Amino acid sequence: MSEFKVTFREQGIIHVMDLKGYLDAHTAPDLEAAFQKLLNEKKYNILVNCKDLTYISSAGLGVFMAFIEDVRANNGDIKLSNMSGKVYNIFDLLGFPMLYEIFKDEIEAVKKFDTKKQSTR
Repeated sequence: MSEFKVTFREQGIIHVMDLKGYLDAHTAPDLEAAFQKLLNEKKYNILVNCKDLTYISSAGLGVFMAFIEDVRANNGDIKLSNMSGKVYNIFDLLGFPMLYEIFKDEIEAVKKFDTKKQSTR
């Protein structure tokens, strides 16, 4: 089984989580801990870069659902970028594009956050 890893970086006002590897029931707690860390630090503009995510199961998708309400209740959002076709198909099959903005690349997603911030000032 592949390993799963989450790394963090900042892109201005956005907190980027880079996902790498295989996200399933065994590794979903790692993603939960990553989201919880950001929420504990009151960081609510979250971009999840899925460039190196090779697989996601329903348990992994459930983690996104567990945190979206708290993030949006604090005037933030979770946006997703850089998905492979295989990973996107799993998100799409379960209707995630209706709930989350999914971007082809990180730059496009960052611009969307910037636009949102400027329009709320």
